[in-house]
Amino acid sequence: MKQLNPSIKHHIAIGVLLCLWSFLFAFFVRPFEHGTMDLQVWIRVSVGFSLASLFSYIVVAIYQKIVYQKIVKWNNALEVSTYILFYLLYTIITYTYYKSDIIRGNYEFSQFFTDIIINIALVVTPIIFLLRRYAIKLIPKKEEFVTIKGDNKMDFLKIKKDELICVSNSQNYVEIFFLDNDQLKTKLIRSSLKKIQYEFDFLIQIHRSHLINPSHFKSWKDSVTISLTQIELPVSKNYKNRLLSL
Repeated sequence: MKQLNPSIKHHIAIGVLLCLWSFLFAFFVRPFEHGTMDLQVWIRVSVGFSLASLFSYIVVAIYQKIVYQKIVKWNNALEVSTYILFYLLYTIITYTYYKSDIIRGNYEFSQFFTDIIINIALVVTPIIFLLRRYAIKLIPKKEEFVTIKGDNKMDFLKIKKDELICVSNSQNYVEIFFLDNDQLKTKLIRSSLKKIQYEFDFLIQIHRSHLINPSHFKSWKDSVTISLTQIELPVSKNYKNRLLSL
């Protein structure tokens, strides 16, 4: 996974969900019951192990945020390191708790690791993976701006990318159609349609005189005309197939 949501708040929420799920799974399924634990002991096991998962994941959240702030990137190796850190902490905490006077577990570390930790990891790892993938979707989208420059240094327009509707040729100028407080506005800039298309490859040509931002495409009015946000434009036969694929 080459992307990360660095928000500690979101990852604490993941830790809480992981904690609740771990408690329910441990209490009802009892995946490592060895016949010497009564109900009260098993409740203590379930509570302790689930809180261990919460604490371990909070440490992971802090660790990954520190790393991400330093290098401002994420990769698969760093992603794997978060799982290693989580299970390292989880193993130390749970084994210490398991051997304490609270539980007085019978397993030595090797058996504890193979019979308990590995089995837990096989079940919990996919849950962590899915929750971390979902956290990426919670990253707030940054507003992306585009700056359209003309031949004159003072001739430019800076707007949000999603506010740009289309660009039309107008002799030695291009006419920019954009939204300003949901109102359709235009601005003439001395440039060429070819230059605009080269600089902003997200624009789609629909006519020799028109480029559109596909996010504003609404519908076909007829076979040669399309409706965009607050404007209609003609479509040339040569460019029709591209639009039909949208």
